[in-house]
Amino acid sequence: MRHSVAGRKFHRATGERIGLYRNLLVSLIAHEQIRTTEAKCKEIQGMIEQLVRVAVEDTPHNRRVATSRLANAAAVQKLFIVIGPRYTERQGGYTRIYKLGTRLGDGADMGMIQFIP
Repeated sequence: MRHSVAGRKFHRATGERIGLYRNLLVSLIAHEQIRTTEAKCKEIQGMIEQLVRVAVEDTPHNRRVATSRLANAAAVQKLFIVIGPRYTERQGGYTRIYKLGTRLGDGADMGMIQFIP
Protein backbone atom coordinates (compact mmCIF):
# COMPACT_ATOMS: atom_id res chain seq x y z
CA MET A 1 0.00 0.00 0.00
CA ARG A 2 1.24 3.47 -0.88
CA HIS A 3 -0.53 5.55 1.74
CA SER A 4 0.85 9.10 2.06
CA VAL A 5 3.58 8.54 -0.56
CA ALA A 6 3.78 11.55 -2.84
CA GLY A 7 5.34 11.73 -6.28
CA ARG A 8 5.98 9.23 -9.03
CA LYS A 9 9.17 7.23 -9.52
CA PHE A 10 8.84 6.41 -13.25
CA HIS A 11 10.95 3.24 -12.69
CA ARG A 12 14.11 5.35 -12.41
CA ALA A 13 16.83 5.84 -9.85
CA THR A 14 16.85 9.14 -7.97
CA GLY A 15 19.56 10.78 -10.07
CA GLU A 16 17.93 9.73 -13.33
CA ARG A 17 14.57 11.03 -12.16
CA ILE A 18 16.02 14.40 -11.12
CA GLY A 19 17.71 14.65 -14.52
CA LEU A 20 14.45 13.80 -16.26
CA TYR A 21 12.61 16.55 -14.39
CA ARG A 22 15.40 19.04 -15.06
CA ASN A 23 15.39 18.29 -18.80
CA LEU A 24 11.60 18.56 -18.99
CA LEU A 25 11.65 21.91 -17.16
CA VAL A 26 14.41 23.31 -19.41
CA SER A 27 12.53 22.15 -22.52
CA LEU A 28 9.28 23.69 -21.27
CA ILE A 29 10.99 27.02 -20.63
CA ALA A 30 12.76 26.96 -24.00
CA HIS A 31 9.73 26.02 -26.13
CA GLU A 32 6.92 27.21 -23.81
CA GLN A 33 5.07 23.97 -24.45
CA ILE A 34 6.05 20.30 -24.55
CA ARG A 35 4.29 17.07 -25.42
CA THR A 36 4.93 14.14 -23.07
CA THR A 37 2.99 11.65 -20.98
CA GLU A 38 0.23 12.92 -18.71
CA ALA A 39 1.99 11.62 -15.60
CA LYS A 40 5.15 13.59 -16.42
CA CYS A 41 3.09 16.69 -17.18
CA LYS A 42 1.35 16.46 -13.83
CA GLU A 43 4.62 15.84 -12.03
CA ILE A 44 6.47 18.87 -13.44
CA GLN A 45 3.52 21.27 -13.25
CA GLY A 46 4.10 22.06 -9.59
CA MET A 47 7.82 22.46 -10.16
CA ILE A 48 7.44 24.95 -13.00
CA GLU A 49 4.80 26.89 -11.04
CA GLN A 50 7.31 27.34 -8.20
CA LEU A 51 10.04 28.44 -10.61
CA VAL A 52 7.78 31.03 -12.24
CA ARG A 53 6.78 32.36 -8.81
CA VAL A 54 10.49 32.74 -7.99
CA ALA A 55 11.15 34.42 -11.37
CA VAL A 56 8.53 37.13 -10.83
CA GLU A 57 11.01 39.00 -8.62
CA ASP A 58 14.49 39.23 -10.16
CA THR A 59 16.97 39.13 -7.26
CA PRO A 60 20.39 37.43 -7.03
CA HIS A 61 19.02 34.94 -4.51
CA ASN A 62 16.10 33.98 -6.76
CA ARG A 63 18.47 33.54 -9.71
CA ARG A 64 20.63 31.21 -7.61
CA VAL A 65 17.56 29.18 -6.62
CA ALA A 66 16.50 28.83 -10.25
CA THR A 67 20.03 27.99 -11.38
CA SER A 68 20.29 25.25 -8.76
CA ARG A 69 17.06 23.67 -9.99
CA LEU A 70 17.64 24.08 -13.75
CA ALA A 71 21.47 24.05 -14.20
CA ASN A 72 21.04 25.79 -17.58
CA ALA A 73 22.04 29.44 -17.93
CA ALA A 74 19.95 30.07 -21.06
CA ALA A 75 16.81 28.68 -19.42
CA VAL A 76 17.34 30.79 -16.29
CA GLN A 77 17.87 33.88 -18.45
CA LYS A 78 14.64 33.30 -20.39
CA LEU A 79 12.76 32.49 -17.19
CA PHE A 80 13.68 35.82 -15.58
CA ILE A 81 13.63 38.05 -18.68
CA VAL A 82 10.61 36.72 -20.62
CA ILE A 83 8.42 34.41 -18.53
CA GLY A 84 8.64 35.93 -15.04
CA PRO A 85 7.56 39.48 -15.93
CA ARG A 86 4.63 38.10 -17.93
CA TYR A 87 2.95 36.86 -14.74
CA THR A 88 3.55 39.70 -12.25
CA GLU A 89 -0.19 40.35 -11.84
CA ARG A 90 -1.20 36.67 -11.72
CA GLN A 91 -1.37 34.86 -8.37
CA GLY A 92 -0.87 31.34 -9.72
CA GLY A 93 -1.92 28.90 -12.40
CA TYR A 94 0.75 29.71 -14.96
CA THR A 95 0.44 26.44 -16.90
CA ARG A 96 -2.28 24.23 -18.31
CA ILE A 97 -2.31 20.58 -19.32
CA TYR A 98 -4.17 19.32 -22.38
CA LYS A 99 -4.96 15.63 -22.73
CA LEU A 100 -4.01 14.35 -26.18
CA GLY A 101 -5.19 10.75 -26.13
CA THR A 102 -3.05 7.63 -26.16
CA ARG A 103 0.30 6.96 -27.81
CA LEU A 104 0.16 4.36 -30.57
CA GLY A 105 3.23 2.38 -29.54
CA ASP A 106 2.45 1.54 -25.92
CA GLY A 107 -0.94 3.11 -25.20
CA ALA A 108 0.43 5.67 -22.75
CA ASP A 109 -1.81 8.64 -22.03
CA MET A 110 -0.24 11.70 -23.66
CA GLY A 111 -0.54 15.29 -22.61
CA MET A 112 0.74 18.73 -23.52
CA ILE A 113 1.79 21.25 -20.89
CA GLN A 114 2.08 24.90 -21.87
CA PHE A 115 2.28 28.34 -20.34
CA ILE A 116 -0.94 30.34 -20.25
CA PRO A 117 -0.55 33.49 -22.40
